[in-house]
Amino acid sequence: MSTATGTEGGPVSRHVLLLNASYEPLTTLPLRRAVLLVLRDKAEVVHGDAAGTVLHSASMVLSVPSVIRLHRYIRVPYRRRIPLTRVALMRRDGHHCAYCGKRAETIDHVVPRSRGGAHVWENVVASCKPCNHRKADRLLDELGWRLNVTPTVPRGLHWRLINGEQHGDPQWAPYMTRQAA
Repeated sequence: MSTATGTEGGPVSRHVLLLNASYEPLTTLPLRRAVLLVLRDKAEVVHGDAAGTVLHSASMVLSVPSVIRLHRYIRVPYRRRIPLTRVALMRRDGHHCAYCGKRAETIDHVVPRSRGGAHVWENVVASCKPCNHRKADRLLDELGWRLNVTPTVPRGLHWRLINGEQHGDPQWAPYMTRQAA
């Protein structure tokens, strides 16, 4: 298969939502991996690309998938707590600084680790560089600051996706609201 072309004529680098056989969302995959699962008959296309984008090879033309479903059910171990990663934290806080509301570039521990603060969802927020530098290893009370948001553990099925990233494909929405079995 060669590269896909969209309306602009350029290569498409995107992700595809992978569903379990029970239609439960498992993860997002790079387009290449999703196409390989379909070609190897391990998955089926549930929804094609809304723009009608296609992949071309010497002998076939294949619609670019947006959502695919595995033919066989995969048992996924339940993760009690969502892993704390920089990407997930920025997504939880909407890329806004918890102190001033500007665009966040860094993460900050509300109670600094040097003062016994833990690296957990409830103690970590997104922060802009100036606020992070000003706060340093001090407590909020020492600066007279307060948080604009209360840091919490994210909830919802979409947070359990392995790659976590929401790409905003509207065809994914019905599957993101399904409860895990």
